[in-house]
Amino acid sequence: MSLIKSISGIRGTIGGKVNDNLTPLDVVKFASAFGTWLQNNKNKKDLTLIIGRDARISGQMVSSLVTATLQGLGINVIDLGLSTTPTVEVMVPELKADGGIILTASHNPKQWNALKLLNEKGEFISGENGAEVLALAESEDFNYAEVDDLGKYETRDDAFDIHIQQILDLPMVDVEAIKAKNFKVVLDAVNSTGGIAIPMLLDKLGCETIKLYCEPTGHFPHNPEPLKEHLGDICELVKKENADLGVVVDPDVDRLALIDEKGEMFGEEYTLVAVADYLLKHKNGVAVSNLSSSRALRDVARSHNSEYFASAVGEVNVVTLMKEKNAVIGGEGNGGIIYPDLHYGRDSLVGVALFLTHLAKENKTVSELRAGYPSYFMGKKKIELTPEIDVDAILSKMEKEYENEEVSTVDGVKIDFENNWVHLRKSNTEPIIRIYTEAKSQEEADKLGDDIIAKIKSLI
Repeated sequence: MSLIKSISGIRGTIGGKVNDNLTPLDVVKFASAFGTWLQNNKNKKDLTLIIGRDARISGQMVSSLVTATLQGLGINVIDLGLSTTPTVEVMVPELKADGGIILTASHNPKQWNALKLLNEKGEFISGENGAEVLALAESEDFNYAEVDDLGKYETRDDAFDIHIQQILDLPMVDVEAIKAKNFKVVLDAVNSTGGIAIPMLLDKLGCETIKLYCEPTGHFPHNPEPLKEHLGDICELVKKENADLGVVVDPDVDRLALIDEKGEMFGEEYTLVAVADYLLKHKNGVAVSNLSSSRALRDVARSHNSEYFASAVGEVNVVTLMKEKNAVIGGEGNGGIIYPDLHYGRDSLVGVALFLTHLAKENKTVSELRAGYPSYFMGKKKIELTPEIDVDAILSKMEKEYENEEVSTVDGVKIDFENNWVHLRKSNTEPIIRIYTEAKSQEEADKLGDDIIAKIKSLI
């Protein structure tokens, strides 16, 4: 069991000892730190925070603790109840709140939960701000409100409606084109809040929805990370139902994976590629992903005379670069779609609407659409080093070793070769270098990883 404190929030496993796990005391301390940080940095008396949660078993308990703590600080709370990460992000500016807290451990198993922190724009707080919140949590320098100054509490049950209507109003979402296709869609929402929100969206788009694991019980029927090895059930059901496609979301609905009409994975990396293909076809601009995402996005951007840029790994870094480059589309290769015309956050709902628009307008099957994109295969390996080895020095040697190639040191060392690439990232907690590769075949990707490991060993 564990507790992980980071600049993006706090996450851990429920139960156990204080400071070792996500216990009630840890939840109260961290909620107190964020609330106090907001009070210290906002030049106003009444603060309001939006909270929402996925369907995890511990969600109601954690939500009650967070709500009471914020009220105890004198902060007003608007509780969306069962929600999604992107819905909370949309509702913070919609309700002119001062920030938000999303209660979700994303794709982690059911024993995990987390507090993810949003600023007044509904975006994740910066690394610098996160460090300040962590410091406050350590100092426990909190000043709670007196009885007449306790925060107010209210609930909202219209957040999904507002979020979905904003999506339907986007010029690049063609509702009528989608309705004309009468798409039959199988949905796996891993028994979390996607099982509420995604069918509402699909209904507005005129799709027939076949639900699989859509009861928001928090009992995940399989590993909740939307990877091929976890999705056998929906792949079979798509074929059995003769559906047009399958849609898979993680518990907090910020990652989107797709299944083609043959019951085959579209490829999690290719969710962003397909959406970018559609958008850049209609508007030249910039596409952004992180350094460990597929080269296919760069290829598609260039095919539309558009530019591509890569950020350090992490959603905050992707968003920062998107803003800097005024990107049309961005995201992460894990199925995270960030469409700035709606908001700067990964959003499976807008991803579904944009993908279905693309599919309808191309008049192709999902497998035909996928066949039109460059095919790449990824490999992931790691090399464990002894504690006395200077990992940074090793990475510097690798940078010099391949100085004649296209090398980025924005986040570790990424080496772009003509037909493949390798990305080396060190662990912050142990002497490990993680090695990500991509090539035109799985064998080539795996061999590149092995060759790089051999090269690293030769430099030690």
